[in-house]
Amino acid sequence: MSAGETGADGLVRDWRPDWPCPAGQILSVARRGPGDPTYRIDATGAHWRGVLTAEGPATLRIRPMPRDGVIAARAWGNGAELLLDSLPALLGAEDDWSGFEPRHPVLIEAHRRHPHWRIGRTGRVMEALVPAIIEQKVTGQEAFLGFRRLVRRYGARAPGPVGTQDLWVPPTPRELADVPSWDWLKMRIDPARSRTLVSAARVAASLERVSAVPSGEADRRLRSLPGVGAWTSAETRSRALGDPDAVSFGDYHVAADIGWALTGTPLDDAGMADLLQEWAGHRYRVQALVGLARLRRPRRGPRMAPRGHLPG
Repeated sequence: MSAGETGADGLVRDWRPDWPCPAGQILSVARRGPGDPTYRIDATGAHWRGVLTAEGPATLRIRPMPRDGVIAARAWGNGAELLLDSLPALLGAEDDWSGFEPRHPVLIEAHRRHPHWRIGRTGRVMEALVPAIIEQKVTGQEAFLGFRRLVRRYGARAPGPVGTQDLWVPPTPRELADVPSWDWLKMRIDPARSRTLVSAARVAASLERVSAVPSGEADRRLRSLPGVGAWTSAETRSRALGDPDAVSFGDYHVAADIGWALTGTPLDDAGMADLLQEWAGHRYRVQALVGLARLRRPRRGPRMAPRGHLPG
């Protein structure tokens, strides 16, 4: 990565990956719905992120330049240098495919079509954990609404010349811990999830240290927090740690979709666990490849409806 320079345009750095890095595809898992206020894509194809770093709020702009083989990045705010230093990991440079063999025709074809995709790693646990808690046991529509309202009500405008991007940084742990109970309800976040969010905010510093421990220990520590189970831990580890084994047990669709894609029959979690044993260590990679191939079991019957008993 070339050396950065500071100025009115922020901190500037170019990174030349040693493979044709599909930056937008890798970054997409960080976006929480099309209206995510912390994530924008502008008319040039640049990806903007509003990020709460260990050093404070920051803005990261990533513009892939495939003809030049370069990822052009700029960052503003107190955490600008941290963000630029972590850019390779964010875009999958640390992802290790060793030991993974697709074997199944569906996975072989998905890998052939997406040969350069990798699992990115943010290193920021709370950034991944908070929206994962909000997404527990609700529809995507309801979860994305709750996250948008939380960020706009308690977050802050992202630093830098973002102009019309309307980019925001998530609230700090202290701000999360101080949200009154009635405001959680106005944001359509019920008491079970708000209690978990507040509990996580109160031990945020300890949770951030999870990014430096092995996957199994990270899972144990995350699940020691009341209200955080296998699904929430996996959703957090896959994004924050780039964990290739963090398959989403307990998801409304994942087991059925993987089962349908690989066997022709939807499965439950127990069936998925048996099926994925041969890819132990890379089970999330299988989940992601099935997702990249857009293989989903046929949907029959009505969709789960958002709950109507909460205010707001």
